Amino acid sequence: MSNPSVAVGVVQEKEKKGGMASVVFAGSVGTIIEWYDFLIYGTAAALVFNTLFFPNIDPLTGTLAALGTYAAGFLARPIGGAIFGHYGDRIGRKTMLMITMIIMALGTFAVGILPTYDQIGIWAPILLITLRLIQGIGLGGEWGGASLMVLEHAPSRWRGFFGSLVQIGFPLGLVTSSGVFALVTMLPEADFKAWGWRIPFLLSIVLLGVGWLVRSRVPESPVFEENKRRGDISENPLLEVISKNPKNFLIAVGLKISEVSWVYILTIFVVLYATSQLQLPKTLLLNAIFIAALVEVITIPLFGYLSDLYGRRVFYFAGTLFTFAFAFPLFWLIETKDPQIITLTIVAALSFGHGTMFGLQSAYFPELFGTRVRYSGASVGFQVAAALGGGFAPLIATALAGYMGGTAGVSVMLILLAAITFIATICARETKDDSLTN
Repeated sequence: MSNPSVAVGVVQEKEKKGGMASVVFAGSVGTIIEWYDFLIYGTAAALVFNTLFFPNIDPLTGTLAALGTYAAGFLARPIGGAIFGHYGDRIGRKTMLMITMIIMALGTFAVGILPTYDQIGIWAPILLITLRLIQGIGLGGEWGGASLMVLEHAPSRWRGFFGSLVQIGFPLGLVTSSGVFALVTMLPEADFKAWGWRIPFLLSIVLLGVGWLVRSRVPESPVFEENKRRGDISENPLLEVISKNPKNFLIAVGLKISEVSWVYILTIFVVLYATSQLQLPKTLLLNAIFIAALVEVITIPLFGYLSDLYGRRVFYFAGTLFTFAFAFPLFWLIETKDPQIITLTIVAALSFGHGTMFGLQSAYFPELFGTRVRYSGASVGFQVAAALGGGFAPLIATALAGYMGGTAGVSVMLILLAAITFIATICARETKDDSLTN
């Protein structure tokens, strides 16, 4: 058994040296950069990749192919979670974070210089898929490491709040990516398709320098250092998770599946559907997502703070119930074509169908697992659900809308996925008062 007083002493000493502010800043900044890199691909897939990389097939099939390359990144995320989770549990959290940031930034930059189908033929989509897989592996290892670095430094009674500050990397990455794309879509259509779409990808190399400078100064997790000092290191963390803790692993997958599907339906499928089927301007949707993400920068920490007071599970119940109620009205309101209604709809949908649950995950998922396997358990559980829900949800939704001629099938899909998360929440335990030193 571990000695909690020793670990607490280590935490206090680390806080004196570096302070929570620097740890949180490093975790959040790096996560913003990683999400920016990952999310700009989704926006490009919805707006331009179908014509640049899959031009010789009909529009619907081309769009599905573009979203398929988008999904490939999600399929790679569990691989990244397993690889970096393994070494993060054995070597340390910080080293893995530095490596994942380099992988993501270089993979994203390479997309920005990639020749199109007209220039190199079939090699263009092949290379695009390869780079998307590299992105997915990088992000798959990033989230768990960033979450643990903050969580294992944080005061025990405020883990939900400090963990949520890592999660705002997603809406800030979304703000940055949608903001940059909103600017480049203001170019003439010919210029946007010729070179404008590349600008968001090329900017990633600048962000890498910023992230490296910030993260290199952060100390290793004190909880991990204490485990390492005692020699309590797992030989095979992922195998240990699956063999000794399968219930919590499956619960983590179930807890993630609804919100990750919901958010990518909002940010990918809704953009595609509204611009192609409803003939709404791209800038309207991108601006609505931009505003919704800004609002979520406030609501995510709020839900994290409230989860420290009232527990994690209550907000999962609230989020899934909102999804049940809003799955059909989401599309009815967008189909009004009223800019204000659309913006308010996306703002509400993002905060209450996503933020209520996503904001807690940097605390809740790691709390489900012991220190020996925390990186692997939290990362792979998170990323398996992300692959299933985030990777395939926009693809399935596009196919359903295309072949059924409407969005009713998409709404039913969202309700079924919310039911899975609702059941997982019933099976999950409350963790806000649990100790991390185990």
